[in-house]
Amino acid sequence: MTQRTGIYPGTFDPITKGHVDVITQALRVVDRLVIAVADDVMKTPIFSMKERAAMVKGDVTGLKDAKRITVLPFKGLLVDFAVKQESSIIIRGLRAISDFEYELQLAATNARLNPSLQTVFLPAGERMQFIASRMVKEVARLGGELSPFVSDAVAEKLRAYFKR
Repeated sequence: MTQRTGIYPGTFDPITKGHVDVITQALRVVDRLVIAVADDVMKTPIFSMKERAAMVKGDVTGLKDAKRITVLPFKGLLVDFAVKQESSIIIRGLRAISDFEYELQLAATNARLNPSLQTVFLPAGERMQFIASRMVKEVARLGGELSPFVSDAVAEKLRAYFKR
């Protein structure tokens, strides 16, 4: 039987409980999950790629099927990275209907670049749908409570960043 490998790409700046929810769901769909931490030049992450990858690793270590997860940084086209990882599935999380149009455009672009790739959309759980890294950073910047949104370890990193 062929192992199904899925790629879950993102900036993860920082990883949130919403991301972890999608990761948990993705493990039900694929045999191996590669969490691809993007060096996204279109966004301006507050944490380095190395720091973001370390936070992701820290947050997924305690998951039931953590042994089936690999966290890797990547640069360049996602479709090329997927081929290198021998993956035919791209996992994308959806929070709200507003995400769908953008995500559909990404899926169509990736399919045009590599027709063998299939995008699977996973909706965030109802308690996680509102969580966005951008909002979490704003709550952290203003000294708000972070426990509903991120792990304690990530909250600590955010507090340290905004103390500077």
